[in-house]
Amino acid sequence: MALALYDLDRTAIAVNSATLWVRRQYREGRLSTGNLVLAGWWLSLYRMGVMRADKALHQAVASMDGQPEDELARRTGIFWDEECVHTVRPGARRAVMRHRELGHSNVLSTSSSPWISRLAIAELGLDDYLCTEIEVVDGLLTGRIAGTPNFGQGKLTRLQAFAAQRGIALEDVWFYTDSAADLPLMLAVGHPVCIAPDPGLAREARRRGWPIEDWDR
Repeated sequence: MALALYDLDRTAIAVNSATLWVRRQYREGRLSTGNLVLAGWWLSLYRMGVMRADKALHQAVASMDGQPEDELARRTGIFWDEECVHTVRPGARRAVMRHRELGHSNVLSTSSSPWISRLAIAELGLDDYLCTEIEVVDGLLTGRIAGTPNFGQGKLTRLQAFAAQRGIALEDVWFYTDSAADLPLMLAVGHPVCIAPDPGLAREARRRGWPIEDWDR
């Protein structure tokens, strides 16, 4: 068995959905100017590798405490349709078709929420997803992450468990990503592929001879 694994933000889609989501919350009056500035600061530090992603993720999830899950799912659906779906990269669709023809499973691996993950796999025709799970009790978000956040080393930990359950060897995994934050997983799989890589991943790709693909054509 073999597996094709896809990062979401700036890989399968050409944008960072977290940044767009924060801006939308501000426009809709759900986020104060102060919190908008703070969220932008977190995202900037995260992209520069200065801030630990797990801290940023926990802070973001904590801000959702008490929100009804069904209402968040509804708003996420509107957000996806209006701001994300048109940014799906053509190369992502081609890669999914190519791996499907080869009999491989196609799975999303993202630090994003389960609500946006479900929309993404439906749009791309993927088989499953690994994401950052958020605790829900009696239909309300608790503001806590459930289990291991699907980011950095956590992405590798989650993939190892997923692959072991399905009898898939990591050397039989293709992983497509843009981010140096995914290096733990890239170094572990048999087929790492860079998509519009950030500077850190581009340097590592040149050093290791990893393929770089343009999915915007």
